[in-house]
Amino acid sequence: MIQFNLDPRTGIPFYRQIIDQIKFGIAKGSLKIGEQLPTVRALAVDLKVNLNTVAKAYKELEIQNILETQQGTGTFIGESGVSISEKEKNGKLKEICDEFSTIAFSYGFSIEELIHELQKVNAR
Repeated sequence: MIQFNLDPRTGIPFYRQIIDQIKFGIAKGSLKIGEQLPTVRALAVDLKVNLNTVAKAYKELEIQNILETQQGTGTFIGESGVSISEKEKNGKLKEICDEFSTIAFSYGFSIEELIHELQKVNAR
C-alpha cells in the first residue's frame, strides 16, 4: 500500500494528485494487481478532504480501467497495467525539483547544501 500525500501548494487539484499517486504506485510496483485500496470514506478521512474528491479520483481511474470497484467488497487495482512514459516521469521529476528548490532557496540554502543533503538521504 502507498502512503498518499496531498500538497495544497502545488495548485494541482487533490483528485488529480490522488490519481497521479495511484498511477505512479502501480507503475513502480508499490501497488499490485488485485490489491485493495482504502474505501472512499476512509481515504477522505485520512487525507482530510471531501468524499467527492476521492470518489472523483476513483471514478476517473475506473473509467480508464485502472481500478475496479466491486459492490460491497471495495475498490481494487485492475488488471490493465499502467506504464509511465519517460516524458511524463521527467516532467514529474522537474515539477518536484522546481517546487523543492523554490522552497529551499527561499530559506537561503545553497545548491551545494541541497546536493549534500540529498546524497545523505540517498545513503540511508
